[in-house]
This record gives sequence, structure tokens and C-alpha cells, in this order.
Amino acid sequence: MRPFSFKKASLLNVPLLKTSAFALTVLVSSALIAGDGLKYEVANFSQGDLVDWEEKSFEGNSQYQFVSVQKAGIKSDKLKGDKQVLQASTDGQASGLFKEVSIDLTKTPYINWSWQVQSLFKGNDEHSKKGDDYPARIYVVVSGGVFFWNTKAINYVWSSNQPQGSEWPNAFTGNAKMLAVRSGEKQLGQWVQERRNVREDLKRFFGEDVKKIDAIAVMIDGDNTGQAATAYFGDIYFSD
Repeated sequence: MRPFSFKKASLLNVPLLKTSAFALTVLVSSALIAGDGLKYEVANFSQGDLVDWEEKSFEGNSQYQFVSVQKAGIKSDKLKGDKQVLQASTDGQASGLFKEVSIDLTKTPYINWSWQVQSLFKGNDEHSKKGDDYPARIYVVVSGGVFFWNTKAINYVWSSNQPQGSEWPNAFTGNAKMLAVRSGEKQLGQWVQERRNVREDLKRFFGEDVKKIDAIAVMIDGDNTGQAATAYFGDIYFSD
């Protein structure tokens, strides 16, 4: 098992693949569903399912728990009958939930998720190590295999202050890229659905046609700012 070589950029020291055969597809509880198109489920938070998810701590433990949509105060027809969501909270802690999963980007290149952020961090420079905190982020990770230093990651973040749509290198490593899918207070407290073409994002960031990813993670972290924040995550799936 080889650890990651950089900090929160891609979950430092997380053993992404637990076998020496890095090409081996990890068997998980996800389901490939054919209907109007392909849909590969990786996070069934609406069902209270954290099977195969593990927590990685950097500075204390962020709080992750399932709460009812009603208790969370979420009012959105976009949840389509879902009764619970994953609540993520921090008060100066930093930990993330990750899941080993092999996704074939030639078949299902789009990641789909929904989230809601309740509060932002104030005064942090997200381009710096001291300001590398986000009220919500979702990682997609490409393993470097035995060359673990080649591990790559994209962080899809809800930025506190960077312009929506902006991109920048992670403060700790050039092998992780940050993308502000949402930013600031404009949709704060609203349930928002997202869709990104991971294959195209990886190609743009790294100049490579990456055909599969090896892990996914969700995180809320406030260890650098010492501030508090709360976010909610809905189901996550890949599609064509």
C-alpha cells in the first residue's frame, strides 16, 4: 500500500488501492444502471448508505451524519422524494470521507451531485496553504499506481471567495487542481445540482486523456481558518 504524497489536495496517506494489482477494478456496492442512459451510483446518501466509505482525518474530525431533509430545513423539489442527506460540519476540524471505486470515463464521464452550503469562511486566501479550507468539496482521484507521486486529483469546490468557474493549482501540489463550481453567497442556503465532464476536466488540467478514476471523496474542512461551516450532500453518480 502506498500513501498519497500530498495533503488535503487528494487525502494524504489514504491507501487508494489496497491490492498490488492497480489495474484491478475495485468491487464496490455501486450499481451500473441502464435506462435512458448509463448511471453508475457511487454515493447513496439518500438511503443512509456509507458502505465502503472510510474517513481520513487531517486535523481532528469533521462531523458527518445523516439527517432528514425536514430537519436540515431543505426545501427543494430537486430531491425528488429523498428523505435524508449527508450533513457535513466543521468547527476548525478537517477530515474527509473517501471511497475506492473504479469509474470508466469512456462510458460514464459525467459526475452528478447535489449539495447545499449554509455558511462560508471569511478572509481566507484559497490560493495559499493557510487558506486551503472549503465549506464543501468533492474530489475525483486518479491513482499514480506504484508511482504514487503521480497521483492526480480534481477538487470541485464551493469557494468562499474565488469567482465561480475559476481554476487554480492546489496550494500544496501541482498534481491537484481546484475548480470553483459554486462561489460566495449567491446560492447560499439553496439546494443546487451539479454536472461535470470529468474526462474533459482531466484533459484540460493535465493534458492527458484519462480513461478511469480510482476514488472519490467528499469533505468539509476548517483547520486552517479555525472557522465553522455546515454543508449537505445528496447522492453522487456518474452518467453518460
